[in-house]
Amino acid sequence: MGRNRSFEESEALDRAVERFWSHGYAASSVRDLGRAMGMNPASFYNAFGDKRSLFKRSLQHYLDGSSRKRVALLDASPAPREAIVAFLDAVVEASARSRDGCLLVNSAAEVAAHDRELCDDVAAGLREVEEALHRAVLRGQADGSISNRLDAAAFAKAILGTIVSIRVMARTAAGTAYLRALADTQIAMLSPVPPDGIGSEHPTAGG
Repeated sequence: MGRNRSFEESEALDRAVERFWSHGYAASSVRDLGRAMGMNPASFYNAFGDKRSLFKRSLQHYLDGSSRKRVALLDASPAPREAIVAFLDAVVEASARSRDGCLLVNSAAEVAAHDRELCDDVAAGLREVEEALHRAVLRGQADGSISNRLDAAAFAKAILGTIVSIRVMARTAAGTAYLRALADTQIAMLSPVPPDGIGSEHPTAGG
């Protein structure tokens, strides 16, 4: 009985995530959410409380099925640089497939500035990714696969910034090549040896 209820709740949260993800928080009324989840108002309030409470649970449900899985792969990888590249590749591929972006990043833009508690939830989700990237960069610097020219914390912030940029630009219908270029620029910065031209002086005319 408990297992069936758990399954039904997970399925309902899947549908709530889809609604919040595609329409945003403000444009998703309790009626809209209940309809998407197949629940009448009484069942909705009994199971999830209000819209804000549902959003908080939906965000955690989304993170469990997305970024936390990628974080686990990052932490488990014996090849940290390759794992970071794979993370960026996965973000590019997912962003190129859909203009809906990422629920976490979308929420940072839509609701975080107006609701302190939701802001904390969104910031915590982003921080989980940043901390995993930080750990991976530290391991990569230790094994020589990642440059030491920036400290690990700065690299982690830069990679997270690139991920957010890819997600946001995907919503503007930026093409795959554009998103790929954002990722590749960040990947090049990880290289122990700077790519040709980076950090070198430009020759003078006739020189």
